[in-house]
Amino acid sequence: MSGFRRSLLGYRRREVEDAISLRDARILGLELTGDSQRGKLEELEGETQVLSGMVLEREREIRVLGQRLREANECHDRSIASLDAITSRLEELEAQARGQATRIRMKALREAVEVSKKVKALTDAEPELHEAQPQPPSGSESEGLFAGRVKLEIGPLDDFSQLVGFEDAVGQVGASEISVERFSEGRATFSMNLDQPTDLVHELEELSNLDFRVRHTAPDNLILDVDEDQGPEQRAA
Repeated sequence: MSGFRRSLLGYRRREVEDAISLRDARILGLELTGDSQRGKLEELEGETQVLSGMVLEREREIRVLGQRLREANECHDRSIASLDAITSRLEELEAQARGQATRIRMKALREAVEVSKKVKALTDAEPELHEAQPQPPSGSESEGLFAGRVKLEIGPLDDFSQLVGFEDAVGQVGASEISVERFSEGRATFSMNLDQPTDLVHELEELSNLDFRVRHTAPDNLILDVDEDQGPEQRAA
């Protein structure tokens, strides 16, 4: 039943108008609420569309990154395989190089041994060759005189001080361009230049503290052997 109270001629007008006003107010409130909710809905729909776009973009980026990751993994696998092949090749080359170096060292060692044997054989044969050379006739007026470029070998010398002392004696003889070409196993070989004919043996006997004898003499070569019977004190005197 209606809540309006009846009057003589029907419902009371004021109550009806109040009811209509209340209804209109409710309708207006509902419309305002509806408009507000529609605005919020549209805002939410816009945000939803933005979020959907972002989700789609992220999915696209994820697909791209996934593809790149697969490509990077494939490239990494190829790089690993290539690196393994290079490593194997390097190890093979290193092994070949070690073998080649070993063969070169062994060949060089054998050649050095052969050269050493030849040098020793020549060194051992040198005194015999000197002794086999013809000696100048004794009693010659020019016997013992040397001039020009002369090589002189002497030994054995006990130490370097005897070498220096004998070199000083050679310098006092009047020789120039004096040099020690060799000093090995106690024997020294001097090279010198004599501007004037010089009785080299006699001069050295006078100037040197060493006692020696002549083993070989030639116009440009002289070999002296130091008396090994004298002690080191006598040689260094």
